Amino acid sequence: MLAFAERSDTGRKRPHNEDRVAADPPRGIAVLADGMGGHKGGEIASALAVETVTRELANRLPAVGTESPDDEAYAPESLLARDVVNEANTIVYETARTQPQYEGMGTTLVVALFYDDRLTLAHVGDSRAYRLRNGRLEQLTRDHTLMQELIDRGFYTPEEARASLNRNIVTRALGIEESVNADLQEEIALPGDLYLLCSDGLNDMVDDETIRLTLDKFGDNLEAAADGLIEEANGNGGQDNVSVVLARVLQPFPGRRSWFRRFVDWFQ
Repeated sequence: MLAFAERSDTGRKRPHNEDRVAADPPRGIAVLADGMGGHKGGEIASALAVETVTRELANRLPAVGTESPDDEAYAPESLLARDVVNEANTIVYETARTQPQYEGMGTTLVVALFYDDRLTLAHVGDSRAYRLRNGRLEQLTRDHTLMQELIDRGFYTPEEARASLNRNIVTRALGIEESVNADLQEEIALPGDLYLLCSDGLNDMVDDETIRLTLDKFGDNLEAAADGLIEEANGNGGQDNVSVVLARVLQPFPGRRSWFRRFVDWFQ
């Protein structure tokens, strides 16, 4: 019902790769992280975050109840995603605090969880999630960066921001503080939708229109599309590590009479 492809590349300028990606198609999980904090720190932070999130989601998803959640603003799966991101933050933070060689390390994080014909996104930092639907590419996440705040206040246009040397100063990251506030959002996932998670090594090197054209060009061949995106980034200079996870919705995947499904059925 879902098809995935994942790629991570060092790029053309960096000596090592601080990105980490993972996908678990049977459980509908995709995770991407872009580490920061030096040669070892960034690699460790992103690895800890991705491994913690994928492991805890896989272990705990089967126990997610079918009753309405306590926090009715979100589905139980979304609340679980928020919890495991918080757990990952604690692990990265405590590792940095207790091991001097990793002091100051952190990571961005974007998590996609597919369930019951829906998608939950949880993200921290400037790694992004996009959706291609009916030929239209839309950025679903909002960057946690100083530049995005300046754009929101009208000091820069998005076009001016792309040329700024300060566009990648993040205002929120996993593992920097004792707690973190991950953005949560829920979307309806439709057959034919194509979702892209990426590190800034892609969107800094490749504009949104080229991303859209590349995804359109390769159609349903997700492996070729992922390779094509990496090649575009490297062809434009490859200034940073570049990572992508693609997820295609092949057909509906309704849950087993979840509270959301019962709610929808009540109105039909």
